[in-house]
Amino acid sequence: MQLIGYLDSPFVRRVAITMRILGIGYEHRELSIFRHFEEFRDINPVVKVPTLVLDDGGILIDSSLIIDYLETHIAHRSLMPADPEMYRAALTQIGIALVGMEKVVQLVYETGQRPDERQHGPWINRLEQQLQGAVKLMESFVSASAACGDNWLLGPDLTQADITMAVAWRFMQHIDRVKPDPLEYPALAAFSARAETLPEFIACPLNDRDHP
Repeated sequence: MQLIGYLDSPFVRRVAITMRILGIGYEHRELSIFRHFEEFRDINPVVKVPTLVLDDGGILIDSSLIIDYLETHIAHRSLMPADPEMYRAALTQIGIALVGMEKVVQLVYETGQRPDERQHGPWINRLEQQLQGAVKLMESFVSASAACGDNWLLGPDLTQADITMAVAWRFMQHIDRVKPDPLEYPALAAFSARAETLPEFIACPLNDRDHP
């Protein structure tokens, strides 16, 4: 299998880390949707990261759908909690972290790809408000788990919620345009820093390339 996309995309990075935790081998092919557009389009006409090229040549897109396929059909184990209430909590936490990622990407595109005179201030303000809401919720999730004495968000074991939350925060810190102040979100900053010491995270470093 080939995982296509740079690790400065949090969506690519969460898939790469998940594959390592699940013990799934893959080839990482770094293609940019900007610099390698035509080459990328030959692989996947919609030029979307992450793209997972399967051994039979099939392609999958969208990080959550890719992870679902890998857990169900390749690893035959899940990084989601089995308990229904914990499962729902994980979905909530993952959803909020994904929204945070999406709003950062939208801000990068709006302010980095669109000429200044074509940027829409109210839209940018809305994106910033949505991002702030996501980060505040992420901080509350981490703070609540720490108050309960849990090692990770939903107990002693690392789940997909932890991966996604940590990857989201690290991505936000990588983007100067948005970069939340760690002093305002101390629990989240400490949580992400601890996750980044895991070997699977270290093996998938966020790099300084085009943004997703």
